[in-house]
Amino acid sequence: MTESSTGYDLSPLPAAEVEKRAADLSAEERRVLLDHGTEAPFCGGLLDNKQEGLYYCRLCELPLFDSGAKFDSGTGWPSFFEPYDPEHIRYIEDSSLGMKRTEVRCRRCDSHLGHVFPDGPPPTRERYCLNSVALVFEER
Repeated sequence: MTESSTGYDLSPLPAAEVEKRAADLSAEERRVLLDHGTEAPFCGGLLDNKQEGLYYCRLCELPLFDSGAKFDSGTGWPSFFEPYDPEHIRYIEDSSLGMKRTEVRCRRCDSHLGHVFPDGPPPTRERYCLNSVALVFEER
C-alpha cells in the first residue's frame, strides 16, 4: 500500500474496480472523469458552494481540495489555489487544444479533474480549475 502524508491509501485502483465504480456515473460524469471532457462553464453544481468542508473525487472518494482553498476565479468552474494534499493529485502535460496546459487527475483512480494554471491568488499563485461533476462535497 502507498500511503499519503495525510494517511490515505494512494494505491492505484485496479481497472475492474474503476469500472465497477463507474457503473454509477451519469453520462456527463463518465464523459468528464473517464474521457477527459470538460463541463460547460457556469453550470456546475459546486461553482457557488460556500460551505466549509472537503471536496472528494467523485469516483474513488479520495479527498482532493479543502473549502479553505476555494476562491471565485470568475472562470465559471470551481477554483482552488492548492490541493488538500499534493500527493493526491497527478499532473499530466496536455497540449490537446494547441496550447500547453497541465491536466490534473486523481492519484488513486486516474480520473480527470480539470487543469491547473499559474494565474491564481497568493500564496501559491495556482488556479486549479475543476469540473463540478468530478467532485463530491462533504460539509464539515
